[in-house]
Amino acid sequence: MEKLVNERLRRIHIVHEWLTEWGGSEDVVRAMLDCLPGGDAFGDDQLSVGEPCTVAWEIQTTFCSAARSWQKVLELPAHHAARGGALDVRDADIIVSSSHAFAKGVLTTAEQLHISYIHSPMRYAWDLHFQYLRDYGLDTGIKGHLARWMFHRLRLWDRQTANNVDLFLANSDHVRQRIWRTYRRPARVLYPPVKVEKFGLQREKDGYYVSVSRLVSYKRMELIVEAFRAMPGRKLVVIGDGPQMRSLQAHCPPNVTLMGWQPDEVVREYLANARAFVFAAHEDFGISPVEAQACGTPVIAYGAGGSVETVRDVRQLPEPTGLLFPQQTAASLMEAVEDFERLSGRISPDACRQWAEGFSEARFKREFSALVEEAWVCWKNDPQTLEQKMLGSGP
Repeated sequence: MEKLVNERLRRIHIVHEWLTEWGGSEDVVRAMLDCLPGGDAFGDDQLSVGEPCTVAWEIQTTFCSAARSWQKVLELPAHHAARGGALDVRDADIIVSSSHAFAKGVLTTAEQLHISYIHSPMRYAWDLHFQYLRDYGLDTGIKGHLARWMFHRLRLWDRQTANNVDLFLANSDHVRQRIWRTYRRPARVLYPPVKVEKFGLQREKDGYYVSVSRLVSYKRMELIVEAFRAMPGRKLVVIGDGPQMRSLQAHCPPNVTLMGWQPDEVVREYLANARAFVFAAHEDFGISPVEAQACGTPVIAYGAGGSVETVRDVRQLPEPTGLLFPQQTAASLMEAVEDFERLSGRISPDACRQWAEGFSEARFKREFSALVEEAWVCWKNDPQTLEQKMLGSGP
């Protein structure tokens, strides 16, 4: 990558969605920019919180940066198209889009290499479409018919813009499969960076369970709380805030503590001392379970999506780091907790930490730099064979 950067200084652009708050996808962008001294980032608004890159970098915003109407579901298709086409990146040789919505739709020329790192094909248009309609009250009536038509148009746009991507990267094997199903394109897996060095290994544990999550419907926090309601002898600590906070507070049993949002140092303390981390979401990757394992804390997770790749089940694999439960129900989670307590002696905090280090930021930067270099060489030699050389031709 050093050779590539020196040769093409300021000719690599990274396009992201909303650079307005700090999260997992913004950490990916930061790590990418650390690999590309002199590169530029394009997105909506500048980051207001979070950590700086280790190199200086510039954020250029689109004309949509002042708008917040993306939250209005019926306006999504127009804003996706507008934002994707608003960025002028013609001066770059390489475009890297970091996308869970519209970033991969950036307009490029035939002379540019476009690598798209997909955190997820847009959930509200595909996998979680009907859940989003229900959550926004758009599953019935005239608004429901209009919403379905507009989301149909959005899906057409999403598939069409996939043709402008030369190389897809996926943040997990689960997302790689979703990319194939959605766009019929192969992808290469590059796990996102996790700051494992910020989490200290703690071998001695307390008796409580912990879950850290945004309190939104697909995270299934109500399922976890319901399971622990039926296990009054076990304590659960929930850290996080979101739309579901009020409903969870209204039905919170005495053995469950809802702490709301907490600063990073508090989160790290609770993760490190917990008996186990509980995770019920069907997530694309899931950074929090890896952070828990970095503390030496085992994970009890729903056995689907990214959790299958980030948690080593004590019943199936050597050097286990947790336990997976098969159904997204309170009953299945309760059974998993009982199995975990029976088998937890087989799980070593050191094994959890060692496994988590495989998802480190240093690993991501090393693999990302090598991958971009390899893709650039293939692209310069023969653009038409880039995907075949780097990925093969199937899912």
